[in-house]
This record gives sequence, C-alpha cells and structure tokens, in this order.
Amino acid sequence: MPKENLYLCMGSACHQLGVYEVLPRLQSLMKDYDLEDTVELKGSFCLETCSYGIVMKFKEEHFVDINPQNIDDKFIGEILPTIQKALEQNSSPS
Repeated sequence: MPKENLYLCMGSACHQLGVYEVLPRLQSLMKDYDLEDTVELKGSFCLETCSYGIVMKFKEEHFVDINPQNIDDKFIGEILPTIQKALEQNSSPS
C-alpha cells in the first residue's frame, strides 16, 4: 500500500516562524507513533495560509498555528487522530 503524504510548509513565512525547529520534533513523533511505514513527511512550498502560523496538510485537512512550543500537543491532539482515521479507512475492506 502506498504511503500517505503529510506536508509541512517550508515557505519563507513558516521558516521565519521556526519550521526548522518543528521538523526534527515532528520526525521524532512520527517515529514514536510508528507512522514511518504508512506516512511520508514531505516539505512543501507555501500552502497559502501564511497568516495562521506554520501549517501542515494531510489529505484535504490543514493544521495551522503550529510552532516549536506546541508541536507535540498539535500532533497528538489534531494531526495523529486525523492520520489514524484515514489509515483505518484505507485498511478496511470496501
């Protein structure tokens, strides 16, 4: 089964807001929750929500206001449940 893509904005506004501090923590969280075989983290050019802080996108869902201080809470509370739900839907028989 192909991996799902999780995009992290690497545009200039997100760069200024600390995306390079968020990235290693995000990689660690993905490893901690065993997502490495099912989700691929990809850098993205601007996701066009610059006024909402660092942004991530999974399928059609955007996650905003991410920063180095809240990445753990955002990942566990918002991003991880969305990923898990999508993966469950993909693995259930049609």
